[in-house]
Parts: sequence; structure tokens; C-alpha cells
Amino acid sequence: MYLGRVFAVQADVGTWKSVEPGVRQAAEFLGGIDILVNAAGVQSPIGELISNDIYEWERNIRINLLGCVYCCKVALPFLMRTDCATIVNFSGGGATSTRVNFSAYAAAKAGIVRFTEVLADELRNTNVRVNAIAPGAINTKMLDEIIAAGDMAGEELIAAKQRAASGGASVDAAAELVVYLASNESAGLNGKLISAVWDPWRSWDSRAINEIMSGSKYNLRRVS
Repeated sequence: MYLGRVFAVQADVGTWKSVEPGVRQAAEFLGGIDILVNAAGVQSPIGELISNDIYEWERNIRINLLGCVYCCKVALPFLMRTDCATIVNFSGGGATSTRVNFSAYAAAKAGIVRFTEVLADELRNTNVRVNAIAPGAINTKMLDEIIAAGDMAGEELIAAKQRAASGGASVDAAAELVVYLASNESAGLNGKLISAVWDPWRSWDSRAINEIMSGSKYNLRRVS
């Protein structure tokens, strides 16, 4: 049995002055960083932009987008010291289609995908790979935010109540995808957005990965 170590650091992911020392403390305790998973997220403000609290809008961007940027910025020097390192960024709903009444969340999650693509290109000659995942409609505190918003959530309110009753998507699929992306099984896969629920990633071998990397599939792109 492998006995690992856990080191918890309390930090505000949306604040650089909090993230920077927190990540460094973790790296020092663990003796480095091999894998970075950016999974923090919030939904609010929910509702039409005209009625949104602009400070809540800014808070959403700080947590969902800048929090990811901050963690990557601090962790990269440690990641680049290892033989094989991986960054997995959580994107999801709103990144690839319109999400009415969730403008801040959608903008942040679309930003995560493009940030992932750019960072992957910047690091293509290093030992660090960067990918994004869409974990699926998992029941978290973000689901509670939608239900609490009531009618301001628009069409998503009914679906949220149904997910609350049914249990939502499996957490296991998202966790398995993160493990896959952090392992050598996904070697060569870089700068892509992958759905834990809808994409056939479990069947991808080295040949499939080479085909994926030779095209624009699993990327944000303009379709004519």
C-alpha cells in the first residue's frame, strides 16, 4: 500500500497575494510539484448582465479564470524541474456554447480553454503538458447557487432541480479523466479541451492521440 502525504493550505484562489505563498508552501513541503489541477469555481452572479452586481462579476473572473492563471504562474518553475509534468484546468459549461444568464461564468470558462491552448503552445518544448476538461454536470455547491438564484437562472433552473433530485453526473468520470491526463497514458496530448462525459478518451491510444494533435478537434475554433 502506498502511503501518501497531504498538505493543506488555506488560500483565496482569486487573490495573487494569497495564491503565491500558498503554492510555494505546498511545493516546499512536498519537495516539488508534478501535477497541478485547477478546479475552483463559482457560478454567481446569475441573471441578465444588466442586473448583475459588477463586483460579483469581477469576483467570478478572479476565481474562475485568474485563479487558474495565478496557480499556473507560481507552479510552473516547480513543474519545469520535473521529468514529466501536467496541468489540468477545469472548464465546462459555457465554454463552447451560449449560456444565457451566466455571462461571467461562461466568459471565464471560455477564457480557461484559450488560456490552456496558449500556455500549451508556450510550453511545447518543455516537459509540461496542459489540458482542460469539461467535468460534466456534477452536483456541487455551484448547483446550489443555481437553485438559490430561482427565476434569475432562467431555463437552467428546471434542469438544476432535476439534477439535485437525480444526483447529477458521476464524479468518477471527471476524476478518472484527470488521472488519465496526469499519466503517461495520455503522453503527447496537449492543449485540448476534453469532456469527461461525452468524449471517447478511454479508448485513445498513441495513434489516436497523434491524429488528435494533427488537427483542430477538441480546440476552440471558428467554424465556417
